[in-house]
Amino acid sequence: MPKKTKVSAEMLESATEAAREAKTSDELRMAQAVLIPGLFSVPDRVTGQIIGRSRVTVVGLRKKFGALKSQDRNWGGRRYGYMSIEQERQFLSKYLDQASHGGILVVSEIKRAFEALAGHKVAKTTIYRMLDRHDWRTIIPRPRHPNSNPEAQEGFKKTPENGD
Repeated sequence: MPKKTKVSAEMLESATEAAREAKTSDELRMAQAVLIPGLFSVPDRVTGQIIGRSRVTVVGLRKKFGALKSQDRNWGGRRYGYMSIEQERQFLSKYLDQASHGGILVVSEIKRAFEALAGHKVAKTTIYRMLDRHDWRTIIPRPRHPNSNPEAQEGFKKTPENGD
């Protein structure tokens, strides 16, 4: 004997409402794929014969209905993190205030403070992603490379000895 489908009371109530308010035949069939096995305890094969679809389609319609009507399934957004967004904002406020008043934002400094707070090492990209989440993106060119050699540059300029 085929396995009977178990449908929760909330799902039955939701399907009854959806069947009443259905505007298209697809919406009605989706609700029927939940109602018929739930109310009459018939297998999916019989439900498919009643609504004119295959057993596989009945199962798919029921899953689709559950996904549309279920409010507890919210797969979007941030699932994990070291801190909430508000805690991150509070943590970064000191550094961002300092930087907005002409200071320089040093990521390695923020990383050390964050690691002390988290209790273990974190990747540098974690800090960059956090800064990006809080809309901090300022690139300032340095006036000169720290390892530059002005004498060597002066000697390399176009002179009759170097050609051209």
